[in-house]
Amino acid sequence: MSVASLLSVEEYLNRSFDPDCEFVDGEVVERNVGRRTHSYAQMCVGGWFLQRRQTLGLQPLPELRVRIGPRKVRIPDIVVVEIPIPEQEVFTSPPYLCIEIMSPDDTMAGMQDRIDDYLQFGVPNIWVIDPWKRRGWRVTAEAWTTAVDGIMRTADERVAMALGDVLLP
Repeated sequence: MSVASLLSVEEYLNRSFDPDCEFVDGEVVERNVGRRTHSYAQMCVGGWFLQRRQTLGLQPLPELRVRIGPRKVRIPDIVVVEIPIPEQEVFTSPPYLCIEIMSPDDTMAGMQDRIDDYLQFGVPNIWVIDPWKRRGWRVTAEAWTTAVDGIMRTADERVAMALGDVLLP
């Protein structure tokens, strides 16, 4: 749902929203947030990466603005970046991994739009997790691949995270 329209990206970047909103082609767009199951998954996924940051050389950052184009700023639920963390307050280069935790109000069409933006931006690893159905997918330009064994993996096999470790029982 749009909460404002036709701003410049600079105007958007110099404003704050509560909760934070994305910026897509001149429009400020609300995100689906605020449910227990989503929040729990987001916290636990971030915590899983945080516990392993030295071993993996990766740092999780929740709800960070990522400027993926001249007129688009997305806010993945979790961005995972190589250590050391880039100095930018709003990232302008692709992170190692973008993770989206689905909410009941998310649609597959809307999620695909986000995924397409990440792919066009050059994000090498994209995960979508549905905490209500306890399912996850690794997404590439070719396909959504279901984590049939319940393990979320990155394309380079650097990360393997069990969904059972991060979702409500």
